[in-house]
Amino acid sequence: SSMMGISADLGELNFERFQDWSPPFTPKNARPAVLAFNGDTYIGLDARNSFSERDYTHAQKVLRILSGLHGVLRPLDLIQPYRLEMGSKVETDRGHNLYDFWGGDVTDRLNADLADSPGANVLVNLASNEYFSVVQPERIDAKVITPRFEDAKGDGDHKVVGFFAKRARGAMAGWIIRERVKSAKALTEFDDLGYRYAPELSSPTEPVFRRRTDA
Repeated sequence: SSMMGISADLGELNFERFQDWSPPFTPKNARPAVLAFNGDTYIGLDARNSFSERDYTHAQKVLRILSGLHGVLRPLDLIQPYRLEMGSKVETDRGHNLYDFWGGDVTDRLNADLADSPGANVLVNLASNEYFSVVQPERIDAKVITPRFEDAKGDGDHKVVGFFAKRARGAMAGWIIRERVKSAKALTEFDDLGYRYAPELSSPTEPVFRRRTDA
């Protein structure tokens, strides 16, 4: 539990999960990755309720999930329950943390998948800083775009609110898949959850989306 920065109860739960692992993974003992996680980003993605069978097929081609344990997952890859945050300090023969452990492997995998992906040669980064730090952006064989989501209440100033930004990132990922978005320019049309593109604040690699709600 100290390694993961979680309570003793959660530590015991995750110890039991790892003890219960029973490869090979099958539909009977595992779940598709896109349906196995339940954080705010995945609530925003809402694949279970908003994806059609064709959406899942398309997502398998264009969506990748960064994982502390698995490195890179496709949406339909089968996994069993686990908890291992990318920022965990895990000593291995490769170094002192998971960034050292994965090294360039995650970037190599993303480049290989980008080469096979339909649409423009663009990587839309909707991961948190903790997770995207495992990627080596300078080695990515594509334009990397990192959307920014800002919220404001009443007459207050806009700012990034972690909880809302996580859900917005998930919502954009789902929208890209359902709408079959194929260009960077088309990202500016995103308006789910009440967000609107703010061209005056945006750059080619960081489009900004803002939302204002009542106080």
